[in-house]
Amino acid sequence: MGFFTDTSVCIGCKACEVACKEWNAVPEDGLEFTGMSYDNTQGLGADTWRHVAFIEQDRPVSSRPMADGVPSAEGDGGMRWLMASDVCKHCTHAACLDVCPTGSLFRTEFGTVVVQEDICNGCGYCIPACPYGVIDQRKGDGRAWKCTLCYDRLGEGMEPACAKACPTDSIQYGPLDELRERASMRVEQLHDMGVEDARLYGHDPEDGVGGDGAFFLLLDEPEVYGLPPDPVVTTRDLPSMWRHAGAAAAALAGGLAAVFAVHGLRGGAR
Repeated sequence: MGFFTDTSVCIGCKACEVACKEWNAVPEDGLEFTGMSYDNTQGLGADTWRHVAFIEQDRPVSSRPMADGVPSAEGDGGMRWLMASDVCKHCTHAACLDVCPTGSLFRTEFGTVVVQEDICNGCGYCIPACPYGVIDQRKGDGRAWKCTLCYDRLGEGMEPACAKACPTDSIQYGPLDELRERASMRVEQLHDMGVEDARLYGHDPEDGVGGDGAFFLLLDEPEVYGLPPDPVVTTRDLPSMWRHAGAAAAALAGGLAAVFAVHGLRGGAR
């Protein structure tokens, strides 16, 4: 199970942010005006599990009415907004799971990744392990926090609070195979409408993290939205590193044994 977020119909209302905070009792996070954007939550963190980015672009926007919520890239000059609700990607190959020493992070029966805050010891290993920079430690608490995809709601047959609250169905929840098929059809539809920049992000099971449990339809390059273009599970080299370390340790042990054996023979000869 997972999320498909169609940013082409996101209106930036932030209802998903509010619903996430209300259901999961996530603390208020300051709502600071940065002067760089109308976005007042800035990014994902321990106290922001859903974040709606507001991206201004000085690009041509048609004066004609929008089709299905997507402005045409033809016509007179002007400014366009890109709205996108970001969230934990619930990676198939999740580095945070690999490095957690307490088992606080676990894979649920729905295929999502959840932090058990009562087991987290605040070591912070998962923070740099995440290729998306999603997980964060809460100030004054020290433990790691992130989206749980409303694990408690899923167990009751309910959809996540953010998807339930989204007024435009920008956030869609369901079986990943169905969502990927629906997303591909939506991209084709946008291309037919002339929105050539429409693309999917995080949907490919063959990518560097084995595909995301939360993937996106974007209207520009991933970097524009603050997303890494080619995310890779940060622990991919751990097995080879351990093999090399084991080989080095074995070689060292063999060398020491040889030294002791030689000294033993010399001592016996005396």
